[in-house]
Amino acid sequence: MEIKKAIITAASKSQRTLPLQTLVDRDGSQKTALAIIVEEVLKTGIDEICIVVCPGDQAAYRTAAGPHAGRIQFVEQTSPLGYGHAVQCARGFTGEAPFLLLVGDHLYVSRAEKNCAQQLVEAARAESCAVSAVQATHESKLPFYGAVGGRLVPGRQRLYQIESVLEKPTPTEAEQKLIVPGLRAGRYLCFFGMHVLTPSVMHRLGERAGSARNGVALTAALNELAGKERYLALELHGRRYDIGLKYGLLTAQLALAFEGKDRSEVLSNLVEMLALQGE
Repeated sequence: MEIKKAIITAASKSQRTLPLQTLVDRDGSQKTALAIIVEEVLKTGIDEICIVVCPGDQAAYRTAAGPHAGRIQFVEQTSPLGYGHAVQCARGFTGEAPFLLLVGDHLYVSRAEKNCAQQLVEAARAESCAVSAVQATHESKLPFYGAVGGRLVPGRQRLYQIESVLEKPTPTEAEQKLIVPGLRAGRYLCFFGMHVLTPSVMHRLGERAGSARNGVALTAALNELAGKERYLALELHGRRYDIGLKYGLLTAQLALAFEGKDRSEVLSNLVEMLALQGE
């Protein structure tokens, strides 16, 4: 399966400014969150990128993309009809091709030689099906993420056959419908904010958009996908950091620093700060 296109969603009114925030990347350079996400995509070999934005945000996002602005197309989500609708707005860009999907308010820090998007895209190419990145997450964080239930693919590590998908389930719902054998008690496979999806997902979203009154949910389309075709989840060697959460930007910055060239300096400064707190 050839994956040549990527969508980054950034149209939520409550999160539209997050990708414009500036951080220090692992190489020590100041970059916007958007530029870091775009570079995550480019390392997979994908160079056709579409960003879904609120009307009027193109100029700010083009500036935030910096040297990568010329690679980016923009699509507006003119009505706030949900995340699935935002994805579906880019249907003209993807056409009948599979695509990489990322959210604009997450940063991804790999703990392997290849970055998180590379790990996911390579798995989707090898398995020739839709694959969602997941992270084992404590049940206290369920209100923030979609989650999947399923079983480990025989003979494989960190690769799961998805059987069900729920959006922000309660702990009771998760315990009843999303148990994954082998995970620690109280932990569930929650979405990483990164998917490789097939054209059929766009078709399903389009069908829902025509009759939606309360918005279009991507998770509902993915749950339907799990019952119709092969759909996998991959637990990546890395972590996702939601910069929209309280202290999320700070946590993401620390994660980048700990994996970067200035690790020793940052750790030294933190130790000094902690020592001062104890005085």
